[in-house]
Amino acid sequence: MSPESAWQLRESWESPIGTLRWDRLGPEGGPPVVLLHGTPFSSYVWHEIAPALAADGHRVHVWDMPGYGSSQKSDGQDVSLKAQGEVFAELLGVWGLSNPSVIAHDFGGCVALRAHLLHKAEYRRLALVDPVALAPWGSPFFRLVAEHAAVFGRLPAPLHEALVREYVSSASHRGLLPEVLDALVGPWTDSAGQAAFYRQIAQADQRYTDEIQPLYPTLNLPVTVCWATEDTWIPPAKGEELASLIPGARLRPIPDAGHLVPLDAPARLLGELIAFLRS
Repeated sequence: MSPESAWQLRESWESPIGTLRWDRLGPEGGPPVVLLHGTPFSSYVWHEIAPALAADGHRVHVWDMPGYGSSQKSDGQDVSLKAQGEVFAELLGVWGLSNPSVIAHDFGGCVALRAHLLHKAEYRRLALVDPVALAPWGSPFFRLVAEHAAVFGRLPAPLHEALVREYVSSASHRGLLPEVLDALVGPWTDSAGQAAFYRQIAQADQRYTDEIQPLYPTLNLPVTVCWATEDTWIPPAKGEELASLIPGARLRPIPDAGHLVPLDAPARLLGELIAFLRS
C-alpha cells in the first residue's frame, strides 16, 4: 500500500468553498488537537506526527483545506488565506470544538491566526511551525508563477509534474523518500490538480498577513514558535521576529531540518509539541 493511499481522510463537510475532507485520530474524550497544513501540501505532512499525538492520548483532528489534497478542487474556487481562515473558524464549530490546541505549519499558520484574531476562534494554545505570518513572503519562483499563473497552467502534464516535484523537494533539507514525495505531489498531477496548483499560488496575497500582523502583540494565549534552522523558504530570522512580537511566545529551533519540518525532523518536532501540549 502506498503512503498516499494509506493516509485516507474518511469524513467530509460541505464548506462554503467546496467539499472538505477530514478525519480524527486518538481516544474519544482526549484533549483536542487540530493540525493545519501549508502550501503546496496537504494533511499528509502530518502522517507521522498525528498518530504519535493520538498515541499520547490526544484527540487529533486533521483536514485538507479546500483546493488541496483530497478536498474539492474546482474552477473559480476561492482558496485565499481569507477564505481558508473563515472556513477553519466555521469548521471548529462543525466539530464542536470550543477550545482546542492548534498546531499549524506554513500557510496554515496564517489561517489559524486569522481565524483566532479576526473570527474569534478560541484556542487553548497555539504552536506555529515555520508559518507564513510576516511580510515579506513568497520566493522569486512563487512570485513568478503568481504573475503568470495562466501561462504555467498550460504546461504539458509531464513538465508540470516535474516542476511540482522540484518545488516540493526544495522544501526539504534532508531529502524526501520517493514514496513521500509521490504522496505530496500526487494531488496536483491530474487536470483538476494542475489547475488547482496554479490557482492557489495566483490567490496568495500578502495583504492577508499584513492585515493581522499588527495584532500579534494582542495574542493572549500560550504560543510556541518552532522553526527549522535550515529553512530556505522562510528564513529562520523570521522565527525570531515572530516570537518577539507575541507576548510570552517561545522560540524553539529545530536543527538539521528544512521548511518541511514535520517530515524532515518528526521526532524532534514531536518532542517539542508534546512538551508544549503538556505544559
